[in-house]
Amino acid sequence: MTVLIIGASVAGVRTAQALRQRGFQEHITLLGEEPHQPYDKPALSKEVLAAHLQGEPPSLLTREQAEELGVSLLLGTKAIGLDLNERSVLTDSGERLSFQRLVVATGVTPRTIPGAEALDGIHTLRTIDDALALRAELDRGPRVVVIGAGFIGAEFASAARSRGLDVCVVEAQRTPMAHLFGERVGRMLAGIHAVNGVAVESGVGVGRFTDDGRGRVTGVVLADGRTLPADLVVVGIGARPATDWLKSCELDLADGVVCDSHLRAVGVGMAGVYAAGDVARRHHPLYGKPLRIEHWTNAGEHADIIAADVLGLQAPRPQVPYVWSDQYGRRIQIAGRPGEGRLGALRGGVEDGEMTAVYVDEAGRALGAVVVDDPRSFMACRKAIASGAQTGGLGLLETV
Repeated sequence: MTVLIIGASVAGVRTAQALRQRGFQEHITLLGEEPHQPYDKPALSKEVLAAHLQGEPPSLLTREQAEELGVSLLLGTKAIGLDLNERSVLTDSGERLSFQRLVVATGVTPRTIPGAEALDGIHTLRTIDDALALRAELDRGPRVVVIGAGFIGAEFASAARSRGLDVCVVEAQRTPMAHLFGERVGRMLAGIHAVNGVAVESGVGVGRFTDDGRGRVTGVVLADGRTLPADLVVVGIGARPATDWLKSCELDLADGVVCDSHLRAVGVGMAGVYAAGDVARRHHPLYGKPLRIEHWTNAGEHADIIAADVLGLQAPRPQVPYVWSDQYGRRIQIAGRPGEGRLGALRGGVEDGEMTAVYVDEAGRALGAVVVDDPRSFMACRKAIASGAQTGGLGLLETV
């Protein structure tokens, strides 16, 4: 049996490793679009951009490790088509790769703004090449505008501010992150920017960019007519599943590759086709509905699920979603699905150093939590979410 994995980021690499760890002995090919050895992406918006570190992202799989695992690495090769009848993937080099089992782990593609591609100095952040280009830009000491106050935008703002640069974050929502955490906690998290000297323009969109007449950005024109001067602009307004190469086949591509709880692609003729990581829209057994979760930890969980299914083993126990973000020396941790509940209890605030917010359902059971700089509280919240416990046992000072 041959297993072909398309995508050499964490989901793809971990799937190859999980297959070997569980005893899979047959051929595995791992195809990656980037020419670089597989690397871990969370560091791109953190250590790689830090002025005092100048680091490289941690390796996920070296050539030597791939050889030890018996995994064939094809790097710098892009999948451009899938033929489910012939059970093959077409690459940009014209080669057809046959498979018996296929794992789609192509991740996501950053969204951008019309006109951004035409100007130098406007970037997105998804790959090591993106991060190295941004590091070189930061070394020049530019005025920085970040469009989007999500985690990528916030982490980049933090990295730029750590160099003493003037930074402004532009967010279309009236309160950053309110769609995920509500107005109250969203305001608290946005306050981390203000405490660290970063300006936040919220409740306003971006109209267009100005340039110097030679193709270099000089400013961001807001929808209300104001112009923010900028030598460097980073667009962090989310991402879409990288599924364009699959549009000519019969896969269900409704916001990612639609899968069952075992990550098997749904539909007739999809036997042996899986999806993993950011690109997978899985029927989540804890929530009873399809979810596409862009979390690093989610990719590792998917790898174990697929490996177990390929080998006919029992599926691992489903995990509560978890993600973290490092900003201005603070650690923000999120467990569960806060946006599916209401704010039920709150303690502290970012100005106090620690904060815990718990989100509950109508019966008061914990559904999600946001915790800043309090690992002990976070572990208690995560256990409460996993067990569906009431928030009263968490010892929070304020119930809302």
